[in-house]
Amino acid sequence: MIGAPFLRPEDATARDAIDEIAAELAMFDDWMDRYQYIIELGRKLPEFPLDWQNDAHRVPGCQSQVWLEAKEEDGRLYFAGASDAAIVSGLVALLLRVYSGRKREEIRATDPVFLHELGLVKALSTNRGNGVEAMARAIIARASA
Repeated sequence: MIGAPFLRPEDATARDAIDEIAAELAMFDDWMDRYQYIIELGRKLPEFPLDWQNDAHRVPGCQSQVWLEAKEEDGRLYFAGASDAAIVSGLVALLLRVYSGRKREEIRATDPVFLHELGLVKALSTNRGNGVEAMARAIIARASA
């Protein structure tokens, strides 16, 4: 049975997760409040094992250090992740909420364009925006392997 540090899905589908995230972000009037909310999501991530915080688990293309691990069980991919930066940990949490615990087909079918639709990429620095897209591509690549 999958447990920490791998994230079990809260929402029935990736689309449901995206819609819930959009609703949650819409509750805040400005991006400073949204950033704080995203940082809090990152703080709630299960602890990522120290021995996985290495180059083998590192996501290339991120300004901060980001590590991902995946495990397959019952035809679903579960992800664990972490970052050394607070806001990036929150972005990891958002991506894992969307993608973790899904079948490979659903992961591959969930285009990370939602990061633009939610306004996340535009609200982040260029490097952070590129980094969150790199994380999404790494997750999709893992589902395609």
